[in-house]
Amino acid sequence: MAQETTDEELAAGWEASVASGKPGGGDDAWSAESQGGDGAQSLAQQAVGSERILNQDEIDSLLGFSLEEENGAKRNGIRALINSALVSYERLPMLEVVFDRLVRLMTTSLRNFTSDNVEVSLDAIQSMRFGDYLNSIPLPAILAVFKAKQLDNFGLLTVDSNLIYSIVDVLLGGRRGTVAMRVEGRPYTTIERVLVTRLVEVILHDARKAFDPLTAVEFELDRIETNPRFAAIAQPANAAILVKLRIDMEDRGGRCELLLPYATLEPIRKMLLQNFMGEKFGRDNIWEGHLATELWSAPTTLRVVLDEFTQPLGKMMNLQVGDTLIMNATPESKAHLMCGDIHLTHGQVGRIGQKVAMRVEAPITNAAKKRVLEAR
Repeated sequence: MAQETTDEELAAGWEASVASGKPGGGDDAWSAESQGGDGAQSLAQQAVGSERILNQDEIDSLLGFSLEEENGAKRNGIRALINSALVSYERLPMLEVVFDRLVRLMTTSLRNFTSDNVEVSLDAIQSMRFGDYLNSIPLPAILAVFKAKQLDNFGLLTVDSNLIYSIVDVLLGGRRGTVAMRVEGRPYTTIERVLVTRLVEVILHDARKAFDPLTAVEFELDRIETNPRFAAIAQPANAAILVKLRIDMEDRGGRCELLLPYATLEPIRKMLLQNFMGEKFGRDNIWEGHLATELWSAPTTLRVVLDEFTQPLGKMMNLQVGDTLIMNATPESKAHLMCGDIHLTHGQVGRIGQKVAMRVEAPITNAAKKRVLEAR
């Protein structure tokens, strides 16, 4: 009992010293320590009592958790170190344009596919680790693994159970105004898997068309999975882009999520980084038309060559008026039309009035056109 009383008195004296700002803890604290407290323990308590205590705002700033950061501000502290491996999709501004185009294409395609009033909306575009996404998929669901041929990598399309039952209900003639029935605890039937596969093929076809103005990418369905463990297309720590889409068919619908690892987008990263004007992703039609007009109207010097031969320089320097140069050409020989050193075509030399003319007897080859444009 005496020892317990001493500890309580010690604690009370320590609190009083912290409140008063005295480093030593006061006379009462020293007297309590002298009645039975340990000397080394009292020195440690005295040292702790003299340290500065952080308030709640400083603790939140150190850990990196605050209201401002939850609202989308820049992260700092320990939380910034944890999330430093992730890359924000905002560094690829063209992705948002591509997915907006995908939403417009899907709205039209799914209306034709279901013969119903379909509205597709883009809920969110975010970056996350691939392993975290697999752990967050609400089951049961159907996961479609597809391959981007030109990019030589894979992607993942997830269709949740609400959308699966809604599509089955719409395609098999379910009544409007009724909620699609959902049976828990059973695997998806073959009919459901086939119908969802057709839906996935429609979405992948629209995704290819959405990427067409940027680059040619063909998305091919690889397999259908129901277990996320069998749909691993990247390492768990790899970063990926997650696109959440909402599909509403009057009072039915659900969600589908498109996930593309950053490794898949790496071959076209420079294209995704560019700024653009209009629907052509960086191309200026006015400038292209002006450049084509100027190229067509640019003057070009042409030479008609009847024959070429070699003579010593001394003989050429001693030419006099009236000397004759003998060439190997005959009246039937073809003359060559030249642009600089580039051979364009050939023809026959003749006369029109008082002028020497050449009749072109063969079209100009594409290789010759390309060489002329490169030379200019």
